[in-house]
Amino acid sequence: MAEQKEKITFSDELVAYINEWKHKPGNLIMILHRVQQEFYFVPREAADEVAKMLDVPLAKIYGVLTFYHFFKLTKPGKYNIQVCMGTACYLKGGDGLVEELENVLGISENEVTEDGMFSFESVRCVGCCGLAPVLVIGEEVFGKVTKDQVPGIIAKYQ
Repeated sequence: MAEQKEKITFSDELVAYINEWKHKPGNLIMILHRVQQEFYFVPREAADEVAKMLDVPLAKIYGVLTFYHFFKLTKPGKYNIQVCMGTACYLKGGDGLVEELENVLGISENEVTEDGMFSFESVRCVGCCGLAPVLVIGEEVFGKVTKDQVPGIIAKYQ
């Protein structure tokens, strides 16, 4: 039995954005950023649709998606936790926060909890070096985080 493709629908705003950028130089990265903004990752079906709309090979789109670390090919958890691993955060214990998140959530980096609530990833500098080490969840920044604080931070989102 053939696997059924999930049908996705682009918002009117996304379609307008793609049409606006369709013929501009450097359009692919800008458009893929906007797709990810809408879906929180770039689903295969969205990549297919962008390929059709721009009349470019799907392989070119996947070349961009897999080259740049920013793009996500799998759906993140409802709460995607970013652990800053910039120099200041790393030196002040960022790697320990990653270990603690693995323990508390029971997943590895770039995985999603079974309930779909949490995922986490290491990111480069988030620009809060004076608060190192830093966790970011959505728009909320947690600074000077210790391993002992991680379970309490996670509990705020459960």
